[in-house]
Amino acid sequence: MTVTFSGFPPGRPRTFTLPAALMTELLPLIDDLAELKVILFTFWAIQQREGQYRYVRAVDYALDAALIDAMRVIDPAVPADVTLARALDKAVERGALLRTEVSIDQQPQVLYFINAEPGRDAMTRIESGRWQPGSSEYPVEILPERPNIFRLYEENIGALTPLIADALTDAERDYPHGWLEEAIRTAVENNARSWRYIQAVLKRREQEGYGNATAQKSTERHDDWYLPR
Repeated sequence: MTVTFSGFPPGRPRTFTLPAALMTELLPLIDDLAELKVILFTFWAIQQREGQYRYVRAVDYALDAALIDAMRVIDPAVPADVTLARALDKAVERGALLRTEVSIDQQPQVLYFINAEPGRDAMTRIESGRWQPGSSEYPVEILPERPNIFRLYEENIGALTPLIADALTDAERDYPHGWLEEAIRTAVENNARSWRYIQAVLKRREQEGYGNATAQKSTERHDDWYLPR
């Protein structure tokens, strides 16, 4: 007996987007229904998240009741979690998804990315150690590329002398991540383009306990984040 679908509800439906290459290039390669289901789920799940680098945790697949039901109907004789694991392995082997594992509090966390430019960039950053532990829901915070502080100074403040270059190097080492870049930005905004002013900003923030500013995260959302640039 075929189980039927009653149709989409009235009103404007919630939607998510798929790249054309999924239909024209990836779909002809997929020969496994479970694999197709986990790929589609990944596109849906990843678009529910925020930030420049988005991923799906292994536990997100395992805890989604609709996905587990979708795995179960493929072969009722096989446990759904086994079908899910096989499907994820195939999606990774196919090149549709990327997978990495990190250790947080001595516990492994398996993460999946879509094999698009942001996902590949995220994998590179994680593998090179450019990440830090985040929250339980977002276990990995991927650190953005730090601007070259010498170039930033020259483009916004002025000529780079050997003495200033040494001072910038020392400041980048001595102050928390992001402070020096923000101090340069403050100097530009106040039209006080000098190393002395930047130093004063850094020292004042140190005295005032400016630590919370370095924890700010980018929440910029790109609806076409997975598309080739």
